[in-house]
Amino acid sequence: MDSIEHWEEVVIMASAQVGKTEFLLNVTGSYIDQEPCPIMHVLPNEDLIQAYSKKRLTPMINNSEVLRNKIGVAKSRDSSNTIEEKSFPGGYVTIVGANAPSGLSSRPVQIVLCDEVDRFPVSSGKEGDPIALATARTKTFRHKRRHLFVSTPVDKETSRIHQLYEDSTMEQWCLPCPHCGELQPLQFKRGEDNGIVFEHYVSESGEIVVTKAEHRCAYCGNLGSEKEWKRGEGAWVSRKEHSTRRGFHINQLSSPWSDWREVAKAFLVAKREGVDKLKVFVNTVLGEPWETKVKGMDDKTLMQRRERYEYEVPEGVKVLTAAIDTQDDRFEVEIIGWGAGKESWRIEYQRIYGDLNRPEVWQDLDRFLCRSWIGPEGREFRIIGACMDSGGHYTKEVYEFTRAREHRRIYAIKGQGINPKTAEHVPFIARHSRTQMYNAILIHLGVDDGKVKVYDSLKVGEPGPLYCHFPDDEGKGYTQEYFLGLTAETHRTIKKDGVKYKVWVKTRDRNEPFDLAVYNRAVVELLRPNLSLPIEQQPNGPKVDPDTGSQQRARKSKKRGVASSV
Repeated sequence: MDSIEHWEEVVIMASAQVGKTEFLLNVTGSYIDQEPCPIMHVLPNEDLIQAYSKKRLTPMINNSEVLRNKIGVAKSRDSSNTIEEKSFPGGYVTIVGANAPSGLSSRPVQIVLCDEVDRFPVSSGKEGDPIALATARTKTFRHKRRHLFVSTPVDKETSRIHQLYEDSTMEQWCLPCPHCGELQPLQFKRGEDNGIVFEHYVSESGEIVVTKAEHRCAYCGNLGSEKEWKRGEGAWVSRKEHSTRRGFHINQLSSPWSDWREVAKAFLVAKREGVDKLKVFVNTVLGEPWETKVKGMDDKTLMQRRERYEYEVPEGVKVLTAAIDTQDDRFEVEIIGWGAGKESWRIEYQRIYGDLNRPEVWQDLDRFLCRSWIGPEGREFRIIGACMDSGGHYTKEVYEFTRAREHRRIYAIKGQGINPKTAEHVPFIARHSRTQMYNAILIHLGVDDGKVKVYDSLKVGEPGPLYCHFPDDEGKGYTQEYFLGLTAETHRTIKKDGVKYKVWVKTRDRNEPFDLAVYNRAVVELLRPNLSLPIEQQPNGPKVDPDTGSQQRARKSKKRGVASSV
């Protein structure tokens, strides 16, 4: 195989913490010293530029005498050496965000280094695919241009790095079997003949302890220890031919900083905690995209899962949460119980009708949220917190209601969906702030992320982590209408300018049960109760402080005579 420098494009699909970003920095340093030219680093968004420059690029330059002599130390009045751009004889290195079209479409560059491309927006503003914009800037350097793409993959259907890797030489890092010498990739395949084999037990405190982890050869079938395998001389082995693009895949099993027993433990913990954690394990430890194997669910399937509860709050529930959806003529409220591994039990779905311009219906809502539900041995359960939708025609009333009840952890929320123009990811618990009106805490939710979490949990087929229980009691609100609303949206993959991404699409008009499931999940993510602890040790959960480092906000609040924290 030719040297990488003779190839126009290089793709690295890898797990976390195997040196992906370090590879890009080393390439940068090599070009600055050996073949100076214009270089551009592209990060998922502009917010990452400062940290990347100060914590990764600048330390590399300052710790290398050769690079330091070419670029120099940054000075406040030196326009050639800034956070975003550093010049040197023969070129410069600039750092831009994939969400900023101005940075991607200005000057020509020879080298484009794209970091974490699976987190790039579909479109950079209104200009289109950021990868296409960035690589278009290399046209001037037709015979010397280089495009490097690295990322931990996310979702198989929409993963850019996986698509690029599949259209490449598809090389894997392979090590020789310590017994027969056959080269092969290190794999984590549970239930198959080859791959990691481990032994473990669970301690009395519930901790998983892995005592032994070995790798079975795919050819001779013999087991070898981690030291024996990693002692061998590895090599990249390609699976396809390609004329312009080399692709590489490596996972944490090959990393000198990993421990197979810790990898096995991470898998067992993820398996115990449910599909959310398994996704993270597959992406960040194995360096593979997550593939959804279970296809959807419908209202009839979920209705058939209804079960008889012996108590209002069944055995296994540790805490209760509430979610409120505000309509013009009513509140829709759901109470959900949570147990270990975020296993959930629907407790009650209630509609509270009334004129929301009058105080009586708000008082009815407050009384409902103050009540208790009875569990085994007569134990009384009260909600540990609630999220209340602030959209619609009663925003200021919601702020006033929640502001007066922050001590009970009842918070206003504002959902933020995916931007159809950019498809930029919004984290589930995006940020906290205080409103100008009534100075209420407002939780900003990435509802698309939340819907994925709820949807995945509804597809869990066996009781355990993330499984959803429903009471066989229509008097509690769990009628066919409820299940139709719970399944009123579906996740679809669409393509924009040749790039795939997922959107949520309504299949029915009424989707309040689905929204309330998302809001209830938000309470758990927000308050983070330790659901593995016994009921007796369950705290009420931390209070939310939206004033994260904002001294200015605190000062303003004091001037108004309002408490600055919850």
